[in-house]
Amino acid sequence: MPEYRSESRLPSPPRLLDRLRDAVLVRRYSPRTSDAYVFWARKFILFHGKRHPDTMGEAEIKAFLAYLAVSRNVSPSTQNQALAALLFLYRHVLDRDLPNPADLVRAKPRIRVPVVLSRDEIARIFSHLQGPPLLASILMYGSGLRLLECLTLRICDLDFDRGEILVRQGKGSKDRRTLLPERTAALLRPRLEQLREEHERNRATGTAGVFLPEAIDRTSPEAATEWSWQWVFPASRCHVPVAGPKRRHHLHETVVQRAFARAVLRAGITKHATCHTLRHSFATHLLEASYDIRTIQELMGHRDVGTTMIYTHVLNKGGRGVQSPLDAVIKNLIQGVPRPFRD
Repeated sequence: MPEYRSESRLPSPPRLLDRLRDAVLVRRYSPRTSDAYVFWARKFILFHGKRHPDTMGEAEIKAFLAYLAVSRNVSPSTQNQALAALLFLYRHVLDRDLPNPADLVRAKPRIRVPVVLSRDEIARIFSHLQGPPLLASILMYGSGLRLLECLTLRICDLDFDRGEILVRQGKGSKDRRTLLPERTAALLRPRLEQLREEHERNRATGTAGVFLPEAIDRTSPEAATEWSWQWVFPASRCHVPVAGPKRRHHLHETVVQRAFARAVLRAGITKHATCHTLRHSFATHLLEASYDIRTIQELMGHRDVGTTMIYTHVLNKGGRGVQSPLDAVIKNLIQGVPRPFRD
């Protein structure tokens, strides 16, 4: 019998989508941006019968964008995200500059007026929440946090003495400080005491570790079990990797989103309110209270004050507040002295 010797094989080159993911992450884009770009690259390849993108160009990109806009009726932001993903793929992964990228149609962004809840509506929603979803909702409204910014808070991010919250790696990978209301701090203290007791029990069982940002787990391996690095909203179960110690994630977004959606229905709110509506309400109510718009811009973490200015469109009082002439007519009718309306 002839002997067959196993030949040493060179490692296969990474697949295109893996190269795309690495190119996105090496530029310090967020993991969500990486997932979105890979998603659209895969959709683009499947739309054209699994052809390799290197064999395609502008004509195929235009056809795909037309399919999204006409057949799928996606929103302008979704269409522009798909275009950005494909331009990134060709420019940074395939090392190809498209001859006329300006000819690729960018959808006109849709300007939406944010949904804002009244203080009474927020109180009604809160009355149908409990546990971590309630505390997370109170933080989002009281501090103007995004949902993921709230759920990724760590113990070291809370400054009770200064009444501040340090938001790490917010939108655009920016850090900022926002306020920690006194009432919220009073609600947080008993929860932190409970978490501290659970943390000590978890350390005894070897399940107290959490995931750490960047390379802290290598430079300071003991930081994963330190109290200051623990989540304010930890998940109930630990992640069990193939190798290495157990690590705990923060609470998943869908837990709060589903609880909030149920509370909106039970409260009888007819507005299309989501967790992000609490952030919109935070900014709007501060403007109604005559706080400086630049201060609100810093608390919200907006790069441009024009983004913050959108909340002036939903004010019912203040500098942009306009009283309808109908109010005067109705007032006269109620008083029993009907008068014709005059300019």
